Amino acid sequence: MAINISIIIFLIGLYGLVFKKNLIKKVMGLSILNSGIVLFFVSIGYKKDATAPIMQEGITKVADPLPQALMLTTIVIGICVTAFALSLIVKIYERYKTLNVQQLIKEEDE
Repeated sequence: MAINISIIIFLIGLYGLVFKKNLIKKVMGLSILNSGIVLFFVSIGYKKDATAPIMQEGITKVADPLPQALMLTTIVIGICVTAFALSLIVKIYERYKTLNVQQLIKEEDE
C-alpha cells in the first residue's frame, strides 16, 4: 500500500515539475517528487516484525538499514537543492521581474 502511495506522490511531483510554468511551483513539484522517492525506498526496505541488525542469539528476521541511511542522505540533499533553487529563483525575479518560464524564455530570445 505504501508503495502505491509513493508512486502516486512521485507522479504528482513529476506533473508539477513538467507542466507548471511558475518556477516556485516547479521547485515544489521537485520537492514532492523527492518525497515520493524517499517513501518508495523506505517502504521497500520495511519488513514486518523485523528488528535492528544487531548480532544477538535467536534473531532470524532483521531489517536492512541501508535504504533508511541512504534516504536520510537523500532528504538532506533534497533540502539543500530546494534551498539553492529558491535562492536562484529570488535572483531571477530580481533581474527579470517574472517567475513564468515562458516569459523568461521569450525575454532571453529578444
